Amino acid sequence: MQKRIKILFARFYRWRYKNISNKTFIHVMSVAVGLLAGLAAVTLKNTTYFIESLVEKGISFSSTQLYFISPIIGLTLVYLYVKYVHREKLEHAISSILLAMSKKKGLINIKKIYTPLITAPLTVGFGGSVGLLGPAVASGSALSSNLSRLLHINAKTRSLLIACASAGAIASIFQSPIAAIIFAVEVFSLDLTMLSLLPLLFASISGVLTSYFFLGDETLFNFNVTEKFEIRDTFFYILLGVGTAFASIYFTRMYFGILQIFKRFRSPKYKLLVGGIAIGVMLYFIPPLYGEGFGFINHLLDGNSMEALGKTPFDNYTSNIWVVIALLFGITIFKAVAMTTTFAAGGAGGIFIPTMVMGSALGNVVAKVINNIGVGFTVSESNFTLIGMAGLIAGVLHAPLTAIFLIAEITGGYELFLPLMITSAISYLITKNSLDHSIYTRELAKAGALITHDKDQTVLTLMHLDDVVEKGFKTVNQDMTLGQMLHQSVAKSTRNIFPVVNKEGVLTGIVLLDDVRDFMFDTSLYDKLLVETLMHKAPEHIFYETDTMQTVMKKFQDSSAWNLPVIKDGKYYGFVSKSKLLTAYRRKLINFTK
Repeated sequence: MQKRIKILFARFYRWRYKNISNKTFIHVMSVAVGLLAGLAAVTLKNTTYFIESLVEKGISFSSTQLYFISPIIGLTLVYLYVKYVHREKLEHAISSILLAMSKKKGLINIKKIYTPLITAPLTVGFGGSVGLLGPAVASGSALSSNLSRLLHINAKTRSLLIACASAGAIASIFQSPIAAIIFAVEVFSLDLTMLSLLPLLFASISGVLTSYFFLGDETLFNFNVTEKFEIRDTFFYILLGVGTAFASIYFTRMYFGILQIFKRFRSPKYKLLVGGIAIGVMLYFIPPLYGEGFGFINHLLDGNSMEALGKTPFDNYTSNIWVVIALLFGITIFKAVAMTTTFAAGGAGGIFIPTMVMGSALGNVVAKVINNIGVGFTVSESNFTLIGMAGLIAGVLHAPLTAIFLIAEITGGYELFLPLMITSAISYLITKNSLDHSIYTRELAKAGALITHDKDQTVLTLMHLDDVVEKGFKTVNQDMTLGQMLHQSVAKSTRNIFPVVNKEGVLTGIVLLDDVRDFMFDTSLYDKLLVETLMHKAPEHIFYETDTMQTVMKKFQDSSAWNLPVIKDGKYYGFVSKSKLLTAYRRKLINFTK
C-alpha cells in the first residue's frame, strides 16, 4: 500500500513540474490552505459552542456554583489530554508559528493540526477566559506546513503558505478578508509584494467563503454606525488612545508577570488547582470574564450594559451609574488576569479576542465617564466601545493596521475610519516606545528567532549556526611538545589554526601556524617548547546554546577576527570563519529577496 502511494505521489510530482508553473501552483495551494484553515476555524467554533451548550444544560446547580467548578473541569480535561495523549508542553500558538518560520524552515509538528481543536474548545467551552483565534491559526498553519512538506514545497514558499493559512483562519472567524491579509503582513513580517499579496488574497477569500458556506452570513457583531464622527470629539479619541496604550502596557506586563508567578509551582496539578480556583473567584464576581466574551461586546454595542454585566453580587447597586462604570472597569483590569491565569493553569487559547473584550470595556467606560461627569459633552458609547477594541489590538499586538481594518470590516463602521486611525496610532506609538516587543514576539526576540521587516536582521534570523560551523580542525593538547604538534597535527592538517583542548575536551587556547612559522624547522626546539607556551586566548568565543547569528556577526565585527571557536556544552565544538559566514549570509539574502 505504501509503495503504491509513493508511486502515485511520484507521478503527481512529475506531472506538476511538467504542466503547472510554480506561480500557478502557489496560487492553487493558497486557495487550498485557506479552505483548510477555514474548516479548522469552523470546526473549532462549532465544537466550542457545542461544549458550552452541554455545560449550560447538563449541570443542574446554580450559575454561581457553575462558575467555580466549570473552569476546573475544563482545565482538568486539558491536563489529562496533554499528559496521556499529546505528551508535549502546549505552546503559544502564534509564537510557535513564528519560531517555526524563523528556525525550523516552516516545519510544524503534525500534532498541532488536531491538538488545538481539542484543547481550546475544552478550555473555552468550560469557561476559560481565552479566545479561539490563536488555536484556529495554529491548526490551519500546521495543516499548511504538513501539506507543503508532503508536496515537496521549499521552505520559503512553505512560510508564505503558513501566513496564507493564518489569513484564511482569521477571515473565516471574523469574515474580514482585508484585515486577515494585513494581520499576516504585520504579525508575520511579510513583504507586501505581488508575490505574497495574491496568495494571501486567495487564501483570505477561500477562508471567508468556507465560513459563509458552513455558518451563513451571520456576523459576530450586529452593529451599524448611527452616530458619525464629529470634529469636536477628536480630543476624546486622543484621550482614548492614551488610555488604551496604558491598558496595553498593563495587559502585556500582567501577562508575563502572572506566568512568572506560576513558574514557581513545579507540579502542573498545583498550577491547575490554584489557577482554576482563581478563575472561579473572578467569574463569580465578574461573570462576563466567562469564555470568549463576544456576547459581552455585543451587549455593549447595543447599549445594554446590564445585560453585558450579567448577574453579579452587586446587582442591588447597579442603579448607580458609577457602580456600573466600576464593574466595567473591573473587566478591563481583570480580563488580562483571567486570561493569563487560564494559560498559566494549563489551558489553551489565544489572546486576540480577550484583547478585544478588554478594549470594548475600556472604551465603554471612557464614554460613560465623559457622559456622566457633567462637563456638557456627550459621546457615542457604542462608537467608543468599537474604537477601544482597536486601541487595545494596536497596542497589545503591535498591529495598528490590523486593528483599524478589522474593526471597520466586522462592524461595517468605515464612517469611523478617522477616529480608528487616531486612537490606534496613539496607542501603538506609546506602547511601542514602552515595550519593544509584543506578547507574540518578546521571547522570540530574546532568543534571536524573530523575523522582522528589517531584511538584514531577518536574514541573520533565518541562518543557522550549524550551517557555518567547521569541524575539520586538528586539536592539540597543551602538554604536547612542539615536535609532537608538528608531526601529529600540523603535518596532517590543511588549516592554519589549531584548537588547544584538555582531556575533558574544554578549549584552553589556540595556536596559529604563524605562531610557530619562524622556528618550526628548528629541530633543536622540538622537545623544549611546549604547546602551553605557544598558545594564546581566542579573541572571542561563540556559545552554541545562547548566541544568535546577530550576536555572532557582532563578535566578528568587534574582535576583527577571521576565525572564532564555538563552545557547545562547555566544550570545544568547532570554528566559524568570517568568510564562510559572509558567504552564507549573501546566499541567504539572495534567496530571501528573490
